[in-house]
Order: sequence, then structure tokens, then C-alpha cells
Amino acid sequence: MALEPHYHSALNDFNDARLQASLQEALARLTGKSNELLSFDEVTAKLKLNVRSERGVFDIPLEAIVGSVGRYTDFTRSFLPLKNTDQERWARVKAAMDDPTGMGLPPIDVYKVGEVYFVLDGNHRVSVARQEGFTQIQAHVIEVKTDIPLTPDLRPDDLILKAEYAEFLEQTNFSDLRPGVDLSLTAPGQYEKLKEHIEAHRYFMGLDFQREVSYPEAVAHWYDTIYLPIIEPLRERGLLRWFPGRTETDLYLWVSTHRAILEKELGWSVRPEAAVADLAARENPQGGSEVVETGSWRLARLVDRYTDRLFRDILVTVTGEPESWQALEQALLVAQKESAVLHGLHILTPRSKLDGARALAVKSRFDQRCQDYGLEGSLVVEKGSVPELTCQRALLTDLIVLNVAHPPSAGLSSLGSGLRSIIRKSARPILTVPGNVSQMDRALVAYDGSRKSKEALFVAAYLAESWKTALTVLTLADDPASSVQDYARDYLDLHELQAEFLVASGPSETILSAIRQREINLVLMGGYSGNAWQEVIIGSLVNFLLREAECPILICR
Repeated sequence: MALEPHYHSALNDFNDARLQASLQEALARLTGKSNELLSFDEVTAKLKLNVRSERGVFDIPLEAIVGSVGRYTDFTRSFLPLKNTDQERWARVKAAMDDPTGMGLPPIDVYKVGEVYFVLDGNHRVSVARQEGFTQIQAHVIEVKTDIPLTPDLRPDDLILKAEYAEFLEQTNFSDLRPGVDLSLTAPGQYEKLKEHIEAHRYFMGLDFQREVSYPEAVAHWYDTIYLPIIEPLRERGLLRWFPGRTETDLYLWVSTHRAILEKELGWSVRPEAAVADLAARENPQGGSEVVETGSWRLARLVDRYTDRLFRDILVTVTGEPESWQALEQALLVAQKESAVLHGLHILTPRSKLDGARALAVKSRFDQRCQDYGLEGSLVVEKGSVPELTCQRALLTDLIVLNVAHPPSAGLSSLGSGLRSIIRKSARPILTVPGNVSQMDRALVAYDGSRKSKEALFVAAYLAESWKTALTVLTLADDPASSVQDYARDYLDLHELQAEFLVASGPSETILSAIRQREINLVLMGGYSGNAWQEVIIGSLVNFLLREAECPILICR
């Protein structure tokens, strides 16, 4: 008999495969990781699958076969045999595969669900092919339709989640409303929270629209106006990479919870993208604050700059000292121009009382001034480091307003300045206020062609368009015919804005002269461009103007 030599060899191969199966079973018990094949009947029942269609015969990847229709207890997850009674059949299949004179074996029959396959007929052929190191096998494929993503790493425990997802999709009809969108979660019980979000959104839609809102309408509107505004900033920041094994919808729920905690803790209304920024900073493996790249703030606000307001939420620190009230008055003026919400921050030393007389007096005066201006605003009292808390809370806003009671000094001592630390670390523009309130209607842009000075130009153009602020663009250069300002000219021309352009040589005092001669009441400039030692040895224009300028300075990243 032609198969006999191959059959006896195949019997030995079966014994080796059984030994490997036993070892895998022992390892699975030790690690707690399932080594079982999936039951097709259980999967279809839990996921409520019933629509099937013929797909023909073609090669399929063996590693994508994760279960069986009737024999899922006879093999391990990698299709090693678990029963000695399968020895003869397994060996004959192996012998038939090894026989060079044979006609070969027919295709196996499988069900395809998502990206995975379940064996209807041909379990032993799959087992032998896996043992032989094959990567593909020919199969007759019947596809079972599903909107639930199933991948080859699917385990029995995952079926609970998949079943919850199937029920969620059935109840919300989400797959028809937003085809191709994946709302997978990785923890049981979370789909109920999603449904609670949808129900709450439906309730408030009814209040806003003054009518009954259908459930499908609420589902679609929730996804478009609540879910996506949170998910898109998550994608932009690549936040998902910090949470391997988690999904976007997992992060949506985390951010939603984090946002609710922030609003309760601070008493502030927190925009979704601000909650994302705050969570990103907290979860950033590098610690500290959000990783700040020049231009990131501008890119995140390009649409708002042209369609809404650039500064919708403003942070102002209030110490209770006279100079800090000037910063508040300046912040109130900006908030009035922007119809913004004002967020006050009063930071105490660790030993101070949050409800002490001084803190309560500061809060009372803050609330009164917001009321006088007819603005929405609230002040939070916290303990901690002024630079760290300021930068952290700034992530929830669009602009920081600070007083300049203690500007960075010249030389080495500047490195210990708290104001310098905030400017270095902040992910938001900073408006520094040295004295009396400015109307900010005559602005000078300190432009040197650097990326940060282009950020200042971006804000300047917005102020010129929205506030009708007159602009002067000044560049310090040895050559009066310098081409550094070409970009600034083109940028302002594109926005159909007029400006006075100046190129001057000389020391930093030249800028002060221009400020005084033109009665400038706002300077816009980029932040620190060199390293700390360059600041100390060469000097910093930012620090110089913070010490010498008598008008507010808006410092951009």
C-alpha cells in the first residue's frame, strides 16, 4: 500500500504533536491564558449572526483559523490534537499529504466571520498543515456577515465584549447610521455607559430643539457633536499610542470622565479638546506638562481663527496683590472683546487655608468684577507651585494673562524666575501685564522670521481683523534691505491687512524707541528661542522687554 511508509512516519508525528499539545495545555494553566479554539455556534449565537453567502474557493491564512463548528474541543488553539483517538485519522491525513504520488486533499470548508475562520470540515487537514509549517490552506469559504470586528487574536473571554457590542449595535442601529465606524471597547459593561451618554444627549437635544427627538437622530447627533470632538484631538495628539491594547472609544469614555471630574473640581466649563490636552499632559510618559511643539496651538485653532474666536477661554492668575488686579482688568478687557469665559486662578502656599479670609476676599472681588463686565467667570483656589499649576490649568484655556511684578533679571539669576519658567513650559500664548490696562489697539510685532515670530504674526493678523488693531512689524537687522520681512508682508497681504514695516539695526533698545515713538500699547513676539546659557551670556530680548516695556507683551510659542 503506497501510504504505508508515510503512515508509520505520520504516527510518530502525531505522538510528537500530542506531546506539544500537552505542553501547551500545561502552559495555559500556568499563565491563565486560554488555549482553546472558539465554538462557531457560540460565536454566532452571542453575536446574533445569521446572514451567510458563498465566497468560493481560495487560499486562506492558517493563523486566521480560530475555531471549529463541531470539534473545537478536539484541538488546541494552534490545532494540535488533544485526543489519542484521533491518531489514525490524523496519521492518514498526514500520510496523504506526504505521498508524492497522491492526488492531494480536497479544500477544507470554513465559515468566515470578520477576519477569522471556523472549520466546518477539515479540522485534521488544518492540524497537519499547521504542524508542517504551512502558512495557507485552500478552502471553500462561506462568509457570515457581521459589523463587529473579529481578528485572529480573538479569545473566548473576548466573546463577552463582542456580545455586548453586538447588542449595542442592534439597539442603537449604529452600523446603519454611521457605516464603517468602530466603537469597540475593551472592558465589559462599558457599552451601557455609551448608551447612557446617548440617552443624556437625547434629553438635552429635546430641550434645545423644543421637540421630541427620535433615538436614531440622537445616536447620529451624539456621534457627530459629542464623540468626534473628543476623538479628533486624541488622534491629532497620537494619545492612543500611550495605551497599548486600548481603543479610541475606551479613551472617549476616559476623557469624558476626566472632563466631568475637572468641571466638578474647578467649577469651570471644560471644552472636550481642553480635557484631551489635560489628560495628554497627565498621561504623558515624560511627565510634567504637555509636549509643546512650536505651531501646535496655532494649528489646533486655525478653524476657530476664521470662523469663531481665537480666545474662548482665558486664564488669569490673581495673587491679591495690587499688580495682579491690573492683570485681571486686562483679562476682563480681552474677555469682553472675545466674548470669552474668564477662569481665575489663585494659588496658595501649602500651609495656607483654601477657605481663609484672604482667599475668600480674592474670590469675592474676582466674581464682582466679572459681574460688572457682564462676563461669565469663576475663580478656583489651589495649593502648589505657581509655574506648574499655571501651566497645567492653562491647558484648559486659550490664553494666559499674568502680571509682571517680578520680571526675569539679567544674567544667571534669570534662570530662577517663575515667570520665565511659565513662558518656557506653557503650551498657550501668554499676555504679560506690567501696569495699567491697555486698549491694545496699536500693536508692534517683533518679527525675525523665526517659527515663533510667525506664531506672533498669526495672532497679530487675527487682532487686526477682529479687533481692528493697527500693526507695525519691526525687524532688527543690520541690512535695511533685508528680505526677512517678505513672509510677513505676503501673509498680511493674503489677509488684506495693512501694516507699517520697519527694519532697524542696533541693540534691543531700538525696539523700545519704536514702542515709545509710535505709542504702541501691545507687543507681540515669539518666546525664548535659544538655550538657557545663550540667555545668560548673550541676553534675551524677551527678558529685556519684560523688564523695560511699559505695555502688555503677548508671547507666543
